[in-house]
Amino acid sequence: MRFQSPLIPARLIRRYKRFLADVVLEETGAEVVAHCPNPGAMLGLDTPGARIWLEPNDDPKKKLKFGWRLVELDGGHMAGIDTGVPNRVVGEALRAGEVPGLGAHDTVRAEVRYGRNSRVDFLLGGAGQPGTYVEVKNVHLRRDGDWAEFPDCVTARGAKHLAELSEMVAAGHRAVMLYLVQRTDCARFRLAGDLDPGYARAFDAARAAGVEMLAFGTRIDRAGVRIGPALPVDPAPQAV
Repeated sequence: MRFQSPLIPARLIRRYKRFLADVVLEETGAEVVAHCPNPGAMLGLDTPGARIWLEPNDDPKKKLKFGWRLVELDGGHMAGIDTGVPNRVVGEALRAGEVPGLGAHDTVRAEVRYGRNSRVDFLLGGAGQPGTYVEVKNVHLRRDGDWAEFPDCVTARGAKHLAELSEMVAAGHRAVMLYLVQRTDCARFRLAGDLDPGYARAFDAARAAGVEMLAFGTRIDRAGVRIGPALPVDPAPQAV
């Protein structure tokens, strides 16, 4: 997934919960309000003074002229903060047959109704094949070593998705929960069970029911975000 416009550097002043952030543009010193496409906790990514990268837009219909896309991390690493990016990245990779473990499929359909008034992120299909249901989650929490963790706050909706994927397995389908780690400084994946014990319990139950848990890193630069290598998922029970 490529950004539509070249990114420009800025410094974060403060982030608000309602999708807004005050920033200072490095090139001009001007203070502006940018759109922050992330409603989550963003633990460790919204520190005042952090160097960030904004995507400008010239759409006259949009009040905010900058969208926050990346955060610079130690050691030259990057993190993507846009929670809409993972589905775009995974969708592109699925259609190109570039997701290890999922291979090529005749059809890749997005936002298909299933479960209890839900829509699965992707439904993969092919002649003579049972459907493969794929949910995608954005991951950008890192607290310990090279572990990427999910979630960074309580997500009842996420636990619901795990239960619905388990129902698809019981009905004879393949079901996959795919965690896309939107930062380049992680090499392994596990749950943050202390932040959401309910999700950790739902994860353990879904894995026992046959839901496959896959995690992938990303390749991030100022041009865009692409799917990276598969990351090992902690095989131990995740509930604290």
